Amino acid sequence: MAGQEGLRTLTKTYLHGVDLKPIDKAWDLAVAVHSERQHFSGTPYLEHVLNVANTLASMHLDLDTIVAGLLHGVLKEGISHAELQKEFGDSVAIIVDGCTRITNVRYNSKLAHQAENVRKMLLAIAVDIRVLLVKLADRLQDMCLLETVATERQREIARETKDLYAPLASRLGIDWMKRELEDLAFQYLYPDEYLDLVTRLESSLEERQRYVDEVIKIFQEKLAASKIKPIRVIGRPKHLYSIHRKLVAQKIPLERVYDKVAFRIIVDTVKECYEALGVIHANWAPVPGRIKDFISVPKANNYQSMHTTVVGPRDHFIEIQIRTEEMNRIAQEGVAAHWAYKEGQNVTETDTRLFKDLKNLVKTLQEVEDPREFLETVHGELDTPEVYALTPAGEVKEFPKHACPIDFAYSIHTEVGDHCVGAKVNGKLVPLKYSIQNGDILEIITSSSQHPRRGWLKLVKTSKARARIRFWLRRADRVKALNLGREICEKELKKYDTTLKRMVKSGQLKQLLKDLRSNSLDDMLAKVGSGMIAISHLIRALQRVLVAQDSVGQRITAEESVSVRQAHLETARKRDRSGPAICIDGVEDMLVKISRCCNPVPGDSIMGFITSGRGISVHKKECVNLQATDPQRWIDVEWTAIREEGHRVELKVSAENGKGVFAAISSAIGADDANIIEISARTTPAGTAEFHIVLEVDGLEHLQLLLQHLRQMEQVITARRL
Repeated sequence: MAGQEGLRTLTKTYLHGVDLKPIDKAWDLAVAVHSERQHFSGTPYLEHVLNVANTLASMHLDLDTIVAGLLHGVLKEGISHAELQKEFGDSVAIIVDGCTRITNVRYNSKLAHQAENVRKMLLAIAVDIRVLLVKLADRLQDMCLLETVATERQREIARETKDLYAPLASRLGIDWMKRELEDLAFQYLYPDEYLDLVTRLESSLEERQRYVDEVIKIFQEKLAASKIKPIRVIGRPKHLYSIHRKLVAQKIPLERVYDKVAFRIIVDTVKECYEALGVIHANWAPVPGRIKDFISVPKANNYQSMHTTVVGPRDHFIEIQIRTEEMNRIAQEGVAAHWAYKEGQNVTETDTRLFKDLKNLVKTLQEVEDPREFLETVHGELDTPEVYALTPAGEVKEFPKHACPIDFAYSIHTEVGDHCVGAKVNGKLVPLKYSIQNGDILEIITSSSQHPRRGWLKLVKTSKARARIRFWLRRADRVKALNLGREICEKELKKYDTTLKRMVKSGQLKQLLKDLRSNSLDDMLAKVGSGMIAISHLIRALQRVLVAQDSVGQRITAEESVSVRQAHLETARKRDRSGPAICIDGVEDMLVKISRCCNPVPGDSIMGFITSGRGISVHKKECVNLQATDPQRWIDVEWTAIREEGHRVELKVSAENGKGVFAAISSAIGADDANIIEISARTTPAGTAEFHIVLEVDGLEHLQLLLQHLRQMEQVITARRL
């Protein structure tokens, strides 16, 4: 067949002295399997696999990858992994297997199905990067024939291409493929905008070409005058999607996009790259913030080039890239430009770094279980970086805008991120909320006692950091919930003179788990501890299970249960006062937080509320928010010892507006040994001064004494607790 021979001829141009018989064998198998099959476009499927293989060959990839391109659909048609392994070897079998979507498993949602497909593909990529190269070639061919598909399906495939496959092509540094995938996706995602942009650009094509020719001639003259002989100067229009993105991001009309054309200057040496940049800046004013040196600091995908934007001829903004021939080849072909598998070459250091980066991405994603969060994390990790920072050893790290040192720490290793307490930027200490700038050199400071904080989620910008922090917090919450649930269950079981261990041995636990709709003992304990199973529900289930099998037939009523609970509280009141600050119905200080809505302090009458997944929230008994909740989820709590740290309260103080009143009130609070956290003041229409004060006190008695002293001040009109 002519197509098959064409593939062989193309492959011979760069695979010198390699036996190409596997291509013939693969083609014969593809014919046997796909001869009656059609591609979704209506064309023969054999034509599709041949186009995929030709794309891979045009990228000068190794023989196994090309063979896998011919065979990438055979597993769906009944050919087994073992057969592929026997006929074509381990590598081909692994690549083809990795390229095969899992379609035989049903998930409870379309989102879960999509997430699982992406997860499986990424896991396969971590084993062999060539899986992704075949998938990219396959998707490119599909996108070229997408017009035959129903509109809704077109948008689904185009969305996945833009969000997943184009960024993955960029991650591999294959620029030409990334641009083609984005433009094809743009055509189906925004058809009206695409058609309008194409029409308007075509109408100005002749004028734009004249401008390109003019600028190229000027560049060549200026460079020659400085004795720089460029290999060539190229002016190419920016791809459509990048222009559309700029129009949307900057909210400007097309007429104001001056850098519709990107110019590229190809020179012989790195030295000439910097010399050419000097010539450009000497003749045209550079745009501040748009000069980027990716030669001395390459991107993670090995991309190297000088970037600058200048106010060029006719006062048009023009973007210029300056690079060597080798840099240009790598910029266009990415990982394929120095392919580690072909012709017995060894894996280079840059390849190793790139593959490690992808494997780290997969490792991060393995910790994300929720399908929506998983896909968000994938898309976030593949977003185009805007900031480039370095480790003290000179390794480049890429981040989105406004990333912080915590993002940097997690990019090094999850353990470094988990234990990050601070950072030095260019040798100076900075807070964790610091926004990383281009060229920063960061050194992370760690402590074994540190762990991820919930507040970090508001600081981090990378999906990797966010996913790891959420994973750690969920795991920590689950451990606390398990411990709390175990304490609660064991306490309730004491009333029946039994334990969880005895229930397991007797088989009663199985019925209890069924009643409480739990999959396992740990599942039940976590649900009780987190409040997903109310204590009243637990008590009723225990009564049904234990009383039904009690030979004596004694029944503990709900009233008796309450009295037992009171007895536990009485016992707790008599315990050593050096214990925890709050006693939870006989369970000690676990997964407890003081509610910010009413800020109870020791001495206030309090009640606990079992939240969903966040443990016990402690409120004042009269708190309106507590009163609006389900009483079935209330749990008796009491103060025990008072801890050394203060308790947060808010005050409102009205005073006569006069000189020194602010200082006098602050001084009075300090004299009573209370710690002011926040204080704000304003003048009311009536001419009085009104203060809102957030402070820490030891307890109710301390607060009442403080309020009494404030009210006794001559300037103070009223002082009350909020």
